[in-house]
Amino acid sequence: MKFAACIEYDGSPFFGWQRLSHGPTVQGSVEHALSTVAAEPIAVVCAGRTDSGVHGIGQIIHFETHAQRPLRGWVFGSNAHLPDGVAMRWIQPVSDDFHARFSARSRRYRYVILNRQARPALLQKRVCWQHGALDADAMHQAAQALLGEQDFSSFRAAGCQANHAMREMLAISVQREGEFIYLDLVANAFLHHMVRNIAGSLLMVGAGERPMAWIGELLAQRDRTLAGMTAPASGLYFVHVDYPERFGLSSDYTLPSFIF
Repeated sequence: MKFAACIEYDGSPFFGWQRLSHGPTVQGSVEHALSTVAAEPIAVVCAGRTDSGVHGIGQIIHFETHAQRPLRGWVFGSNAHLPDGVAMRWIQPVSDDFHARFSARSRRYRYVILNRQARPALLQKRVCWQHGALDADAMHQAAQALLGEQDFSSFRAAGCQANHAMREMLAISVQREGEFIYLDLVANAFLHHMVRNIAGSLLMVGAGERPMAWIGELLAQRDRTLAGMTAPASGLYFVHVDYPERFGLSSDYTLPSFIF
């Protein structure tokens, strides 16, 4: 049978999602837990790989197995064998043509910025801290230049292995809630470090170091060396994956938000 499952994780203690031989990864932990429950080796495929320190709220995986377990048994059994900071939220059977990555229509990310003078203690691995004042409205206006199907080479990591840099940004917004600024992005797919590179450039706009029009100019120049820094991984959350209704997966998602 083929199953889809939703995985939630704190990315700070892991070397990213993808299985590695030299350090702990989320994929390795999930595969170990599922293999233990199934009593057979299980390999999983995810909707989108995340880097070291990046968090997941709605990462979707699929896997195939000969083992027969009740759905409750898969969830509770897997969670019993997963390390602290990783949890299976739900699991359900899916049709043979479902693919966690290739069946996805869009992915949603949220980048969280704590904008205050004092550095965070409890949230030090959960947010990006910026002590200088930021203009969230200017960041929002600048970000609108990224909407639509465009070449995102200016926001692509040097080591990105994607065949091309064309992506469709379906929605992007920046809003302030007290000391927190939330950058929300929805696209058909994302390039390596794309969200963090966009965030790094928008931070320069918010700080008044660059004009709002600069983001659109960067996009047109298609040159990563001209853009801002890669923002810290700690503020990034993989929130949700959208699939066609015929697969029967939940369209609900939870956005991380903080009140301090």
